[in-house]
Amino acid sequence: MKLLLTSGGLENKIIIDTLRDLIGKDFKDAKLVFIPTAANVEVGDKWWLISDLAKCRELGFKEVDIMDIAAVSKDIWKPRLENADVIMVGGGNTSYLMGQIKKSGLAKALPDLLKSRVYVGISAGSMVVSPNLREKEMQRLYEEPIAEDATNEGLGFVDFLVVPHMNSPFFPRAAELIDEVAKDIDTPLYAIDDQTAVKVVDGKIEVVSGGKWRRFN
Repeated sequence: MKLLLTSGGLENKIIIDTLRDLIGKDFKDAKLVFIPTAANVEVGDKWWLISDLAKCRELGFKEVDIMDIAAVSKDIWKPRLENADVIMVGGGNTSYLMGQIKKSGLAKALPDLLKSRVYVGISAGSMVVSPNLREKEMQRLYEEPIAEDATNEGLGFVDFLVVPHMNSPFFPRAAELIDEVAKDIDTPLYAIDDQTAVKVVDGKIEVVSGGKWRRFN
């Protein structure tokens, strides 16, 4: 399984080059499907979502598809994901995203899909791969409402937590409270800024960064 867990997406050359290496071919020969589902319950300007999609287009992918798993059935989204080389899961509300991943059936399908595809997470899309979402703790950092999925269970693809947007002006509490919040969490935790990503290949972890990050626990 190949995972690239980002905070702000494809923000710099280091992260972009890492993705290219994970795919194993040039972007012009690769297809990407973007899952924007986490943004469904977010209000206001979606400039950040538009920016994430624009970066994918600018990199010259052979195809950039968009698939909201909350809007269509498995019969529709599964063939589209099977057609892709990269499955990118965008940011937004983490608990809502996790709930829709379970309801849609994607949680059960992903392990097989990721045997031959690269998973790229952005913010919430990175957080859901953890064993537990720690929603109450994350709510303190991001002031994000818990939309659904009170089980707190993540996908469990990794044995650590990803805490994105360190030092971001849009989430000032994250950097202020991370030390305090981390004390109450016994799971390893990577706090990363928008210039950083955590690469995981068959369980082997590597941080790729043009910015700042910290590991707790």
